[in-house]
Parts: sequence; structure tokens; C-alpha cells
Amino acid sequence: MHPAPSVIFFTVFSGAGFGLLAFLGFGAPDVSGWVAFVFYLIAYAMAVGGLVASTFHLGNPQRALKAFTQWRSSWLSREGWLAVLALVVMGLHALAVIFFDTRIAPLGWIGAALSVAAVYATSMIYGQLKTVPRWNHPLTSVYFLAFALTAGALLSGQVSLAIWLLVASGLIQIAYWFQGDKQFEAHGHTIETATGLGSRGAVRLLESPHSGSNYLLKEMAFVIGRKHALKLRMISFLLLIILPIFLLLGMGANHAFAALAVLSHLAGAVVSRWLFFAEAEHVVGLYYDKH
Repeated sequence: MHPAPSVIFFTVFSGAGFGLLAFLGFGAPDVSGWVAFVFYLIAYAMAVGGLVASTFHLGNPQRALKAFTQWRSSWLSREGWLAVLALVVMGLHALAVIFFDTRIAPLGWIGAALSVAAVYATSMIYGQLKTVPRWNHPLTSVYFLAFALTAGALLSGQVSLAIWLLVASGLIQIAYWFQGDKQFEAHGHTIETATGLGSRGAVRLLESPHSGSNYLLKEMAFVIGRKHALKLRMISFLLLIILPIFLLLGMGANHAFAALAVLSHLAGAVVSRWLFFAEAEHVVGLYYDKH
């Protein structure tokens, strides 16, 4: 599928922002006053900035508020509600910590749970789609949650935990790639099943359904070469996992190394998320012989 920059920015940075809010909800780091203000400012800038960026991909961004009315059936709507609730609850928690040096633990726990739930809802927007087999399995949600919590640990300065989460995220990323590569065939999608002509024998494309490009080809039938995908996977894994671990293990009390580890991880997450969309094959591509 076509990897829209706004959606990549949204999923990476809102996930990281909510990951940081989850850690702040549990009092990590244990700060107050202006120091706490800086941490909450970073978390809200990333979470809210990502959510705002998500509207740029809509044909009519002004209609985004209508998504909130479909919470019974839409994961997009549930994500919106959970995100708003998380931001409100954590906002109250932040006010108490910053201005009154008071940590209301239950409020922080609820806000942390809502933050994690918002990331899970984001993952299910994609994970529920049976028409995109690469996304339609439980590891999609694990992948989103692992990245959010790892970024949150890095941003909150939880070095020891961050190293373990980086290792876990690396294993999850490899498992996700391995599982995703098998999904299309495992679901049994072929041009014969797409056209319903399998009973007549092998089916091949005689000519394209359209004389020119269209929305489906632009958005749903994006194709990335295998060699390019492998190269980008290696770059992503290096920036996402290997370099941050190397920097954290050798940093000691060096805040510059810690900042570089965060930037490297986020850069790797952007590349990984670009591949998340670029490698996803929508079944409609079978009609255009794009698989």
C-alpha cells in the first residue's frame, strides 16, 4: 500500500508520545515542577502532533470529528475516544505533579492504561483488515505496543528497562517480518479466488481493467522491490535496535548518547513503519496483476 507520510508520522510519534505518557503515569521518571513540565510537554507534543497529522490523509479533514460517532463498530473511532480520554486524564495528573508536587497514583495508572489502550486501538485499525493479510494477525498489535513502550522507556530515561525492551522489540520486529511474508499465501488469495474463475483453470490478466491509473492503483497496489525492502529492513533494524543498544550500553551518565539513542530509535521506527505500509499487499491488487 502507498505509505503516506502523514500516517507514518502519526503512528510513530503518537505511539511514542502515548508510550511516554504511560511511563509518566506510573511515575517514571519521578519528577515534579518544571522538569515534569518538560517531560509532559514532549509527550503531549508527540501524541497530539501525531493525531493532528493523521487528519492530513483524509479527503475531508474537517469531517474528522464525525469519526467519534462510530465507536460501536470502528477502531478508528475507539482510538479517537481513548486518545482523548488518555490526554484528559494525564492532563489532570500532570497539573497535580507540576503545580502541586502531588502524584495521584490511581489517576496516573488510569491514564497510563488509557494511553496503552489508545495505541492498541491504533494497531487494530490495521490488524482487523482481512483484505490486507500482512496486517491481519495478532503480531500487528504486539508490534505497535512494543514500539510505543520502547520509545516511552527511552524518552523517560529508563535505561535498563529500555535495553530489555529494545531486545524484545527487535525479536518482535523480526517475527513480524517473518510472519507477514507468509500471510498472503497462507490466506489462499490468488487471482483465481479474486475473480471467482478458478473452476475454469489458471487465470491470467489479458489487459488492465483501466487504461490509466486510478485511486486503487495509487493507494492499494503500491509495489516495492524485494531488494529494496531487504536493504530498508537492514537499515531500519540497525537504527531501531542495534545502534540504540550500543549507545545505551556505553553511555554511562552521558545524556548526549541517550539523546542519540532516542533519535536513532525514532528514525529506525520511521523506516520500519514505511515498510509496514509499503510491503502491505491489498487483495485488490490481484485484479491488476500486482501481487
